[in-house]
Amino acid sequence: MTKEFQNKNYWALILGGSSGLGLATAKKLAKHGMNICIVHRSPRLQQEVILKEFEVIKQEGVQFKSFNSDAFKTEKRKSIIEELKSLLGDSHKIRTLVHSVAKGNLKPMISDENTELEHDDFVLTIQAMGISLYDWVKSVFEARLFAEDARIISFTSEGNSKAWKNYAAVSAAKVTLEAITRNIALEFAPHGIKANCIQAGVTDTVSLRMIPGNEQIIKYTLKRNPNKRLTKPEDVANVVYLLTKDEASWITGTIIPVDGGEHLS
Repeated sequence: MTKEFQNKNYWALILGGSSGLGLATAKKLAKHGMNICIVHRSPRLQQEVILKEFEVIKQEGVQFKSFNSDAFKTEKRKSIIEELKSLLGDSHKIRTLVHSVAKGNLKPMISDENTELEHDDFVLTIQAMGISLYDWVKSVFEARLFAEDARIISFTSEGNSKAWKNYAAVSAAKVTLEAITRNIALEFAPHGIKANCIQAGVTDTVSLRMIPGNEQIIKYTLKRNPNKRLTKPEDVANVVYLLTKDEASWITGTIIPVDGGEHLS
């Protein structure tokens, strides 16, 4: 396997990298020689499993750092950035920032049985799954930690344009995420930063299992997808890797479906 990022002093900063798309991305980039920093928020009960996954990454021979911290709190973000400045020094830079966080409310707008979606639910979800991308990009930029040719990659879903029950707050957050991504691509372009969203197909992750009615979503997707399977985290990680390569430097401001043609029907 070609390790084209080896000895280039590149790092990937992955927000939400302890499972799902973020973890698969960390493993893929590490295989190609990129140093990995993961920011995650995980309960103590999951630590043993997560640490085993992190060991797999370390075995690729790359530098590795993790922070079990709340990525949405301003002071925590500032503290992590300061530690990264010390860790990376003058010669190492962040080539890729991956936004893979899932924190939001999956509540119905109207219900006689369940708690209904409120204003504060929208605020929390949009801040965590949308605006936090800008917060991190701005903080990393101001700390001068980005490489000269840097890549910002975030994950959206087909809920950006389709109405799903209980998904209103997350849908609003995904649309916000995409709008912020486009403007990052526009306004940070003079500084060598490219920004894209990957629209992943239905992927069997912890986040999917939290959506009410996920069994029906999976069943419908298996019929609808031309390839008759769900998207795998590794499918998405492969495209993150492609977008991180030198050859992808002219791709920016886009929403890229990675779903085996699921969006076609």
